[in-house]
Amino acid sequence: MLNLKKPIKQYYTETEAAHALCISLGALHEILDKHVFSPDHARPAVLEITHAELLLLSVWAEPEIGRSNNNSNVVAMPVRD
Repeated sequence: MLNLKKPIKQYYTETEAAHALCISLGALHEILDKHVFSPDHARPAVLEITHAELLLLSVWAEPEIGRSNNNSNVVAMPVRD
């Protein structure tokens, strides 16, 4: 996951966000289209991304395969009877 400390800037461009997440611009667009935008509310041509949004995008940018193993940041809770 992205290790973000104190925000350096108030807003990041899409290119800056993709670079910070270590993903391509196309991969960033796929994440945005999957998790944020829909056919009814399409992704705008120009986006400004905040530090908080960048942090959330970093969670979505992790590979799905890595989430199912022991390195996951999600702790499974025991089943309650």
